[in-house]
Amino acid sequence: MYNNRKLSVYLPIILALVLLVGFFLGAILIKVSTIDSGMLDGIKKRSYDPVSNVISYITQEYVDTISVDLLQQSAITGILSNLDPHSQYITAEEFNEVNDPLLGNFEGIGVQFRIESDTVYIVNTIPGGPSEKVGIMAGDRIIKVGDKLIAGVKITNNEVMHLLKGERGTKVSVSIFRKGVDALVPFDIIRDIIPTYSVDIAFVPRPGIGYIKLSKFSATTPEEFRKALTDLKLQGIKKLILDLRGNSGGYLHTAIDVADEFLEDGRLIVYTEGAHRPRQTAYATARGSFETGELMVLIDEGSASSSEIVAGAIQDNDRGTIIGRRSFGKGLVQEQLSLPDGSAVRLTVTRYYTPTGRSIQKPYTKGHADEYMDELMERMVNGEYQHADSIHFNDSLKFTTPGGKTVYGGGGIMPDVYIPVETNEQYKYFNELLSRGLIYQFTFEYTDANRARLRRYGNFANFDRSFEVSPELFEKFIQFSEEKGVKRNPAGINFNKHEIQNLIKALISRNLYNEEGFYPIYLRTDETFQKALEIFNKDMKV
Repeated sequence: MYNNRKLSVYLPIILALVLLVGFFLGAILIKVSTIDSGMLDGIKKRSYDPVSNVISYITQEYVDTISVDLLQQSAITGILSNLDPHSQYITAEEFNEVNDPLLGNFEGIGVQFRIESDTVYIVNTIPGGPSEKVGIMAGDRIIKVGDKLIAGVKITNNEVMHLLKGERGTKVSVSIFRKGVDALVPFDIIRDIIPTYSVDIAFVPRPGIGYIKLSKFSATTPEEFRKALTDLKLQGIKKLILDLRGNSGGYLHTAIDVADEFLEDGRLIVYTEGAHRPRQTAYATARGSFETGELMVLIDEGSASSSEIVAGAIQDNDRGTIIGRRSFGKGLVQEQLSLPDGSAVRLTVTRYYTPTGRSIQKPYTKGHADEYMDELMERMVNGEYQHADSIHFNDSLKFTTPGGKTVYGGGGIMPDVYIPVETNEQYKYFNELLSRGLIYQFTFEYTDANRARLRRYGNFANFDRSFEVSPELFEKFIQFSEEKGVKRNPAGINFNKHEIQNLIKALISRNLYNEEGFYPIYLRTDETFQKALEIFNKDMKV
């Protein structure tokens, strides 16, 4: 989430890699199948099953007691690992955690939290949610959930979520520490449906130019996206920047719906095909709400699957300009099969192809998922992030768009305008601040200590207009960083001062006003975004 000019981008690249391994949203077919236990029994009776026989032998004869469920899970995981990197087994315990982000909502108490100094802090409450209704506030600390102490016990984010999330209508009791109150404050919260959003923000950074940040392709994305476009058009936009950086994918049909907003009736969006699935083709309809305005799409190595479907459809139809760095390269589509025990299998069933006929799936070796994911690191080592000419495509994978543009398959979407990561020795100081998370820590503590004063701004517009990172506040941050082990570096401080100040302000604003307060400030030093504005502005001057 940091400036694309600097080596500091490596941190979000690595984080994006971790998210892609754990999350694997991908382009997922909406169809969900179910196998009942009777069908499984019938299959076993009709044929010899070596896997079941081996598991039975192990459980009866192995030197130690061993779980049958664990053996079965290991067997399924082993089978899938020898297929492709995106086919995966989801245990019953992991099911909600993996699927909830794609549903557009979950059942819980409606708070954003983070763990600092081994304490769960409430960053914000969801407006209208259960926690806000009972009076929980930003800055509160959750000390207990029921009778369970969760402060000072090294609790993890997942453990907190498992304690707070639960079935709608159920009650969870929490004990809160609030500044200025001597005793813990008890709250009984009735869990409810909490919406999650895929459109992080939609706003007008310059007159006539709109910006939409899309974080995933969930069940609610088409509705959210159409509303965002409508609101921006009412504000008079004629040009749009669609930011898909870090968006690792989601539902296939959602990607088709988003691309349809930009393409004229009858234009090919994508087609899918597999050994056991006939070709299915998706075309644009006449309902698109932004079929003629100028369009820029921002991508990077964290843009995968559904993001690549949209970017590929825009690029292959000569509809807009793709800006950034080469996307992840996932051209496989999964279908989810629900199993009787609450677990599920996501199996790759088709490949998808962009309108020119290219598959953008990067190469992989079956059974070597780690090497597949490490390919992002290889891009860093071979210099791709600094130089576009370090990327070499196979001429046999060359395709041509209707407008005569050359595009390639076999390894992600190559942008039309490449934004490299600039290297400079003076970035070392800023990189260390970022890698240690010190700007995040400092801004969180500052916001928490000054929340009452900061609330006087009332709204983001007033905050943005009136709040500045003063020399005194900047010096406090440098001292804070020294105390945390980052030695003062006058040359590095001077070189990066403007961007450090901008990020401090953006993060304080996020603590107060969520993403609506973050992106308008942060993007002021984001080179990819600024390049899109520059291209639009050149067009305006002609």
